[in-house]
Amino acid sequence: MIQQSELFGLEASDLVLRYGDKDVVHGAGLQLEPGRIVALVGPNGSGKSTLLRALARLHEASSGTITVRPDDGEAADALMMKRSDFARHVTLLSQSRPVPHGLSVRDVVEFGRHPYRGRWRAADPQGPAAVDRAMGLTGITDLAHRGVHELSGGQLQRVWLASCLAQDTSVLLLDEPTNHLDLRYKVEIFDLMYDLARVHGVAIGVVLHDLDEAAALADHVVVLSEGRIAAAGPAHEALDAGLLTTVYSIPIVTHTDPLTGRLRTRAVGRHSDSQTHQPERTTRP
Repeated sequence: MIQQSELFGLEASDLVLRYGDKDVVHGAGLQLEPGRIVALVGPNGSGKSTLLRALARLHEASSGTITVRPDDGEAADALMMKRSDFARHVTLLSQSRPVPHGLSVRDVVEFGRHPYRGRWRAADPQGPAAVDRAMGLTGITDLAHRGVHELSGGQLQRVWLASCLAQDTSVLLLDEPTNHLDLRYKVEIFDLMYDLARVHGVAIGVVLHDLDEAAALADHVVVLSEGRIAAAGPAHEALDAGLLTTVYSIPIVTHTDPLTGRLRTRAVGRHSDSQTHQPERTTRP
């Protein structure tokens, strides 16, 4: 999938991010390494998406550093790189994107090749093959000539993901990538993320709301709360029940699944016990 001869990671240190005169992320640090998946979790408004956008240079940092770091070589200041050079290393699938009218699916996927074309849409000899691969990986090849305005939300999400994959970057940032997807495509996207990291060496940072999905997918989990990193580490360390209870302001219990050995979480609502022990309902014919 990745055509670069060298793989890169992305490192942020002491980032302070602001909306207007209000700090919303306070001194955050994050390291994305080739071949590994980092999941960002936390309640709404905790700063996950803002942090991801800052890593993609779409939200200006008030202070701190962002570094593009090769596997073997000299690191580069990401904030000083040309936009086109940076875009060959890092891409972001954001939560929401416009629905362009009058364009086919293939047209939109081809947007991902913009860092390689230069001015006046210069030749991109590797572009067609990269676009074909991206559409194949996301299961949208049969939609290539459809208008994107005709697609469902789930189909459109896969089109935008294909556009990111066509960009052939070493760092992939995903903000809730399975929004609008049904169960089948959600599982396929997670499988694809796993393959991109393990097989192709892509460094992946992903915002997820589902704690169990984060525990199953990620090598490293970062818990954000009120713009600060509350915990970071392997799922069994970062997703501590007491910490999660504080961060989400609701009782949360954790246990290890005896079949998979993975951490599982459960939020305990007012009716959790009654729901657990409620007898099955039957319907009359």
